[in-house]
Amino acid sequence: MAQTPLHVSAGYNNVGIVKFLLDSQGPERVELEAKNMYGETPLHMASKNGCNEAAQLLLANGASVEAKANNGMTPLHLAVWHSLRAEDCSTVATLLEYNADCSAEDNEGMTPLNHLSQGPGNDKLRELLLWHREEQRKRKAIEACSETKAKMDELEDALSNIVGLNELKLQLRKWAKGMLLDERRRALGLKVGPRKPPHMAFLGNPGTGKTMVARILGRLLFMVGILPTDKVTEVQRTDLVGEFVGHTGPKTRRKIKEAEGGILFVDEAYRLIPMQKADDKDYGLEALEEIMSFMDGGKVVVIFAGYSEPMKRVISSNEGFCRRVTKFFHFDDFSSIDLANILQLKINIQAEDSLLYGFKLHPSCTVDVVSSLIERETSEKQRKEMNGGIVDPMLVNARENLDLRLSFDCLDTDELLTITLEDLQAGVRSLSR
Repeated sequence: MAQTPLHVSAGYNNVGIVKFLLDSQGPERVELEAKNMYGETPLHMASKNGCNEAAQLLLANGASVEAKANNGMTPLHLAVWHSLRAEDCSTVATLLEYNADCSAEDNEGMTPLNHLSQGPGNDKLRELLLWHREEQRKRKAIEACSETKAKMDELEDALSNIVGLNELKLQLRKWAKGMLLDERRRALGLKVGPRKPPHMAFLGNPGTGKTMVARILGRLLFMVGILPTDKVTEVQRTDLVGEFVGHTGPKTRRKIKEAEGGILFVDEAYRLIPMQKADDKDYGLEALEEIMSFMDGGKVVVIFAGYSEPMKRVISSNEGFCRRVTKFFHFDDFSSIDLANILQLKINIQAEDSLLYGFKLHPSCTVDVVSSLIERETSEKQRKEMNGGIVDPMLVNARENLDLRLSFDCLDTDELLTITLEDLQAGVRSLSR
């Protein structure tokens, strides 16, 4: 578009007209960010002509100090050019007071400092820009530090809901801290290479928290900017493998496409590889190979999960498996004390739509007491087969026992919502039956 009256008046430092236009409240109210044919705003015009008073008025009225012209230059770039010719730093100083970015790059990758020649006459201008650049870096580092701490606190909150798995939690902390420190390095203007999250294998029995950890990992990788989404697409054999020749490839690719930008969580991955290799009608290996072909592209993180022993079939079935899957985590079976801790956590973090929302445990239901109850009322085989899967049905059964116990005449609000040790005992015994 053509230059507006504000462009012209700002470019000639006609402060009276600039003020009149800025104060105008009529239907033709001036646009501060209007651009001419070169993509320059009125502030660009004031800056490149050293019109400091006009620049001050524009900035005081909210003009964008980081607006970019068609060539990518900000007002600070143009003010530096004027200062080099006129040996007047006043407009540069004004823009810096409004925190103009000394590290902003134009279309050729040049910052305002890059436009300075090495001549002796530029010392004052160079000193001014260098001082402000350092101050801006410090501010960005402080902001990044605050954001980093908030993100680490968010991660710690998520990890606090995981019982056991200390090795895995340590690894998650290492990844998070490294990724967040990279954020701070970039905030300070340092150039560091991008991180790629590894593909993983989660090995362990059902109920040991593999799916929950995958969801937390999805949130973590999204939170630190490694993945563009936090979605975790959970699939099993039936989601990937077709019944006829030619069906498996497209079916698997659809699921990979659905998971793009996040995590593909392949549960019971060992079911992709039949125990009898002579079964030529099984297409599980084709699905696995299809997934493998996408793993080097970096568009999806794949986690294979399953029992430790059968997963050896998957690992040995493809020569490239261990080259692509570089992190293996073992999810141990939960002890009775672990299960008691999980139960305490679950009852305290119920969502509003949960059957157990609003309920609490009686003070006598300590971790040690509940642990002894679980140890006494369940077998080792049952705990190994169910692991954390014991807790939800145990609590649901306990609530049903509470309902059975209470009289319709009960008006004690505390009693109406308190699950006792007697209820938990009934709940765990119902599992055995």
